Amino acid sequence: MERVFADASYWIALLNPRDDLHHKALALSDDLGSAEIITSEMVLTEFLNCFSGYGPLLRELAAIAVASFLEASEITIVPQTTELFARALKMYLEMIDKSWSLTDCASFVIMKDEEITAALTHDRHFVQAGFLALLR
Repeated sequence: MERVFADASYWIALLNPRDDLHHKALALSDDLGSAEIITSEMVLTEFLNCFSGYGPLLRELAAIAVASFLEASEITIVPQTTELFARALKMYLEMIDKSWSLTDCASFVIMKDEEITAALTHDRHFVQAGFLALLR
């Protein structure tokens, strides 16, 4: 695995020891080796939003984690741009029969652009969109 996309469910599972997928995410993290991880500002926003109500400790740990991602050479964070937002919104409208979030759509746009086929996620929407969800 050379490049993989990381969704919020992966980051959440890594940070939260009470998450059902925590041990699976840790094991997968160990197996990544030198793989480049691609994620997005939208995904990291979801990650931080998840921990906003978990109290000061987890909230602080989540913020520290994101700060470390920004510095990590093996993690590429795709910025939220007006163009990405518009392309994600277009997909959102085209897939109105799905329950995909706007963040999902932006993730799919990024994955298609970057020719990434696998995602660190448990989200079934990635499978519906034709990607491999590695936490499933």
